[in-house]
Amino acid sequence: MKRSIILLFLALAAASAQDAARGKKALEEALAALGGDKFLAMNNRIESGRAYSFFRDRLSGLARAKIYTRYIESPAKGKLAVEERQAFGKDEDTAVLFQGSGDAFELTFRGARPLQQERVALYQDTTLHNVFYILRTRLKEPGMIFESRGSEVVDNMPVEIVDITDSENRTTTVYFHRSTKLPVRQSYYRRDPKTRERDEEVTVFSKYRDVGGGVQWPFAIERTRNGEKVFEMYSESVTINQPLQDTTFTLPVGTPKLKPMS
Repeated sequence: MKRSIILLFLALAAASAQDAARGKKALEEALAALGGDKFLAMNNRIESGRAYSFFRDRLSGLARAKIYTRYIESPAKGKLAVEERQAFGKDEDTAVLFQGSGDAFELTFRGARPLQQERVALYQDTTLHNVFYILRTRLKEPGMIFESRGSEVVDNMPVEIVDITDSENRTTTVYFHRSTKLPVRQSYYRRDPKTRERDEEVTVFSKYRDVGGGVQWPFAIERTRNGEKVFEMYSESVTINQPLQDTTFTLPVGTPKLKPMS
């Protein structure tokens, strides 16, 4: 009996090692498909196009959108390695700003209003689970685990499925196209802060294009929550490594500070 238990343990350990090796290989292939070293060297990105928001699967808002993203090579402890400005409207007269310090604001003609903590937490959690952010900044974090779940056909596409788990037990399941090696879907679960129920957050990526020097980026992004559509972004242009000014990610001088929403 003891010998059988040992053999079973060894077999399970071998299978786990094989899953880990297969999962790591899928991520390495995806990174190469996205542009390899050039993808890793991407220091900023500007996505311009149309953004749609949905409530209960029905369109609730649409706008011209321009999203400025800049990576931070040496972030403060516990902070994201990225900052972002989401500008809306033809003249970009409204925006949402997520700063590297962790502060976040909604900008309008009235001034700058701090975002509610719930919305900031959602942005941080979404970023930490994002496969492109993981591939760009988190692969070498201590405690990262990559485990293959094998191959399947999802949405009529042959995919390789990998679970990525960090040291805080956050798991993102990523679906890589078996031919292109590019990520086409990701999913993770998040606890709703009000209901305490688990929400399934799913993002689908498609229409990849070369955005400079061999770096690939999806021009169509769709997000659903518990099967209901919540957001779509269709980019008309995506550029990288532009000469962005620090002022893109700071509040304009003299901007009135508004009180947070209660």
